[in-house]
Formats: sequence, C-alpha cells, structure tokens
Amino acid sequence: MIYIYNCYGGTHSSALAAAYHLKKLPLDREPTDKEILNIDVFNKLTPKDMGKLIFHGYDEDKNEVYTLGRGSSKVVVPAMYELADLLNKKGGLQTKILFSNTSPTVPLAMTLGGFFSRRLKINVIGVPLLIIGAKQAHKKIIRLVEQTKKSAKVTASKIEVLDNSFSKQ
Repeated sequence: MIYIYNCYGGTHSSALAAAYHLKKLPLDREPTDKEILNIDVFNKLTPKDMGKLIFHGYDEDKNEVYTLGRGSSKVVVPAMYELADLLNKKGGLQTKILFSNTSPTVPLAMTLGGFFSRRLKINVIGVPLLIIGAKQAHKKIIRLVEQTKKSAKVTASKIEVLDNSFSKQ
C-alpha cells in the first residue's frame, strides 16, 4: 500500500497527517510546539516542491507514506490517478495507492500562518499561527488518518482517492 496525503503546499496539514500516520506525533494528546516544528518538512517546502512526492517513511505494516503539495491545481491528483490507472491496466502497478486530501482539516490559523510564513516570508507571525492551527486541527487530522487507514483496508479498488469531506463535521 502507498499512502499519499495531499494538500495545498504539502508542508502543513499533509505533513502532520504523515507524522500521525507514522506515529511521529502523539495520538493521545495535543502535540507540543517543538514536536510540531520537528516534523521533517513542516513549514520547510517551497513552491518548487509542489507536485513532488515526498517520502516520509514506512508505517507499522510496511506501507509507504508520502505527501504531495497540489498548489491551486485541481488536476494534479486526477492526473496521478490516471497514470496509476494506466500502469494498473498494463499490469505494472503492484500495490494499492490511496490519495487522501488533508485540506478539509485546515483551520483558519493554519491558512493564515502558511500565507504569512511561506508566501510573505514573515515567520515571526506565520509560525506561531501555524502552531496554533496544528494544535486546533490535531484531532481532525488524527481522525482523517484513522479513516484513511480504514478505507485502505476495505477498498477493493487498486487506486482510491479520498476527498475527506467528512473531516469538516
């Protein structure tokens, strides 16, 4: 199984989801500022990294976990889906691929923090907002990761795209 968590920049909500998936962040409590900032790509990617698959590690079941920054494009994930489907039809796809959209978990503080930090390069404002947003979203992101893992176990499809609109509830 390959998990690909995706969001706008690939450096905040999807990075948090990958960290929770890989148990690099605690599941039983709110993460500390330091734990959030120690995530490998948290708030470190640039626009040049959009569209790149970033490998984060293997989970407890030896599944690969990646993140992807989509930018404002609505075609990146569908294009990747179509490529995977083509490989599957040609017999070249050996494992399931699950795309999981983390954008529905993003609170306003994280959106503003990302704008100030990544776009305007004003970290003194952006980073504290990102930390606040990460803490606000932690339960939703954990729930999203749990739902993503459950979907992976029950889907018969070789390639699955989860919009995750359930996370807005």
